[in-house]
Amino acid sequence: MVKDGSQANGKESINSLNTKRGIRRLWSILSNTFPPLIFGSLILGGWYGVSYGILDEKRRFLLEPPHRVLTNGFLEWSGRDGMAEMLQSLWSSTKVAGIGLSFAILIGFLLAVLMSQAAVFEKALFPYLVTLQAIPILAVVPLIMFWWGSGQTSRVVVCILISLFPIIVNTLFGLQSAEKDMHALFTLHNASRLTRLRKLMVPAALPAIFAGLRISAGLSVIGAIVGDFFFGKGEVGLGQLIKRFSSELQGEKLLAAVILSSALGVAVFLLFTWIQNRAISKWSDRAGLIS
Repeated sequence: MVKDGSQANGKESINSLNTKRGIRRLWSILSNTFPPLIFGSLILGGWYGVSYGILDEKRRFLLEPPHRVLTNGFLEWSGRDGMAEMLQSLWSSTKVAGIGLSFAILIGFLLAVLMSQAAVFEKALFPYLVTLQAIPILAVVPLIMFWWGSGQTSRVVVCILISLFPIIVNTLFGLQSAEKDMHALFTLHNASRLTRLRKLMVPAALPAIFAGLRISAGLSVIGAIVGDFFFGKGEVGLGQLIKRFSSELQGEKLLAAVILSSALGVAVFLLFTWIQNRAISKWSDRAGLIS
C-alpha cells in the first residue's frame, strides 16, 4: 500500500511538472506573439485612418489602404506589373544581395584578420575604411557606372560598399577581445600565429562576427535595391520596379514592392540569426539574445 501510494504521488508530481512546463511554454508563446500582433493592429488601424480620414479620394494613391495593396499588389499574378514579375524581381535582387554579401564577407574577414595580426596594418587601413563608410553612396554612383557599367556588376559593387564596414569592425573587435591570460597561455606553449588565430581568436570572435553579419545582411539587401534603382541594365530587380511604380503613381504596386523588399531583408537577417544560434548557442550566452 505504501509503495502504491508513493507511485501515485510520483505520477502526480510528474503530471504537475508537465502541466507547469506546458503552461510556461504556452505563456512564452503568447508573450512573444501578442505584442507584435497588437502593435501590427495599431499600425493597420493608423494606416486605414490616414487613407480614409486624412487623404481625400483624389490623393489616396499616396497611401492606398491595406486591402487594396493586398488585392491589387499581391493577388494579381498575370500581366505586366503582376505578382509573378515581382517575384522574378525579388529573386534577381536576392541574387545580387547574396553575391555582394559573399564578397563583403570574404574581403572583410581577410582585412580584419590582417589588421588583428599587425597594429601597423590597422593604423594604416582603418582611417580609409571609415572614410569609405562615410562617403554617401549617391556620390560614387557616377564613378561606379563609369568603371563597371550599369549592369549587375555595378549593383554587386554597391552591395559590397554598403555592407563591408560592419563586417570589418565587428570581426576586428571580436578578434581583439580574447582574454590576455589566454594569450599568455598560448605564448607559454610557443603557439604559432596561425594556431593562436584558429584556436583562440576566431572562437572568441564568433559572437561579434555574427553580429556584424546580421547587420551587413540587411545592408546588402538595401545595397541591392539601391543599386538596381540606379543601374537599369540586366535583370529587373525590386529597385527598378519601385522606380517604375513611383513614376506611374501605382500606389498599391509600390507598397507591395516595398513590403517585399522589407521581407527580404528580414528573411536574410533571420537566416544569419539561425546560423549563429546553431553555431555558438551551446557555449555562448550572447547567441540567443535575438531568435
